[in-house]
Amino acid sequence: MPWLQVRLAISPEQAETYEDALLGVGAVSVTFMDAEDQPIYEPDLGTTPLWSHTHLLALFEADTDEANLLAHLELLTGTPLPPHQFERIEDQDWERSWMDNFQPMRFGQRLWIVPSWHAAPEPDAVNLLLDPGLAFGTGTHPTTALCLEWLDGQSLQGCTVLDFGCGSGILAIAALLLGAKQAVGTDIDPQALEASRDNAGRNGIDPALFPLYLPADLPQQPAEVVVANILAGPLVQLAPQITSLVQTNGRLALSGILAEQAEEVRAAYSDAFELDPTAEKDGWVRITGRRR
Repeated sequence: MPWLQVRLAISPEQAETYEDALLGVGAVSVTFMDAEDQPIYEPDLGTTPLWSHTHLLALFEADTDEANLLAHLELLTGTPLPPHQFERIEDQDWERSWMDNFQPMRFGQRLWIVPSWHAAPEPDAVNLLLDPGLAFGTGTHPTTALCLEWLDGQSLQGCTVLDFGCGSGILAIAALLLGAKQAVGTDIDPQALEASRDNAGRNGIDPALFPLYLPADLPQQPAEVVVANILAGPLVQLAPQITSLVQTNGRLALSGILAEQAEEVRAAYSDAFELDPTAEKDGWVRITGRRR
């Protein structure tokens, strides 16, 4: 069925008031959206930041009276409404619409990431079948793309790989399909481990070749290749642990790093690694190197 959508232009300080008011007058959903393409990268722990200019979108049943709705919102908030507009939204198969927009992607020379419901464009290539699930990593983000392109360019035949912060498992599974003999995955989120397990099964990966661990259970066994696509802060904080997980002469790839954070991350690893030039994509970077 169709829906009535109201869009309010609010400040972060107004967010809670108007979210409560909209739900109070019968909104079936409330969504916050960036009004001006303002990125929020690495928030402080325990915070839920909003953009300085935010659009608050609320859906109501199609027969909702617009004038009555506005009057009730003003009554509940006790202030004149911020700039707003109404739209009629036609119903659609939202899942199908999203699936249609997620297409196969190529990384480097050999590797394709292919949605599990889509035919592989190059059947003879290295095709990783992926169901994004809860969106722990699909290849669409520049940091994931940087790591996939790096893996595609590596000789991984017979190597052991550790995916530190494995998410969907996309990097570890790619490494296995590119020739690694074993990939270990670890993540702080049990749902991420489940997503990794599901995607490994979808690609016919023997569970013995892709053991998964919460960080507290991770065996402290150095690997020949370590990839960590997380965030700059944790990468700096965990540098001693990550370094200890890379064999002597082993390879390391770090991402999830903004360009302006690159030097801080490089400094945390420069003593233990011979670092390559930093690679950049859309304002994000990848730092790679070999353990001294």
